[in-house]
Amino acid sequence: MKIGIVGAGHIGGNLTRRLRALGHDVSVANSRGPQTLSELAEETGATAVPVAEAAHGADIVVVTIPVKNIPDLPAGLLDGATEGFVLIDTGNYYPQRDGRIAGIEDEGLTESRWTERQLGHPVVKVFNATYAQDLLDKPRPAGAADRIALPLTGDDEEAKKTVTSLLDELGFDAVDAGGLDESWRQQPGTPVYGLAAGADEVVAALAAATPERPAQFRA
Repeated sequence: MKIGIVGAGHIGGNLTRRLRALGHDVSVANSRGPQTLSELAEETGATAVPVAEAAHGADIVVVTIPVKNIPDLPAGLLDGATEGFVLIDTGNYYPQRDGRIAGIEDEGLTESRWTERQLGHPVVKVFNATYAQDLLDKPRPAGAADRIALPLTGDDEEAKKTVTSLLDELGFDAVDAGGLDESWRQQPGTPVYGLAAGADEVVAALAAATPERPAQFRA
């Protein structure tokens, strides 16, 4: 597949590494310009591009930037993606970094629902509850006893199937945690956040979550 990645931090960088190793055509962008991604491009064979070009021809677009920066993405960012493309959001709302976002704090939107509204396209939330290093260190073959599962949420069932297949290819099981309004179950401060465990434990952790956002994750 052709995959566009917006953001080259820990998650974006390691996804670039893994997806290129699997043979996908990856374009990667960050806010500082493609010239700052030359080392990652050389290491992985990915193509460094301006943010406005990251989605061009992409079957999957991954947005993995601080939540506060979502509204600053170029207008029409997603216009060049393929028909039926899948949009992945890996973001977490950290008020200490992102400041106060009224839609999340006052309207009670999940952070990914807020992001979806900013981007104008359905999103699948995934990769937000795992550590970036796990993307490199934790992949295991299907059926392995120590294979870990990652939660995902979204309203588009076909998009979730695509993401589930991608996770399997990356070496992880997937646990469907429901629609995007259920994505609070995998937000920071929940039992599944940072959990490296199998599907049964992930299901139990999701069920144990409560909707009250912990104080340290509120503005």
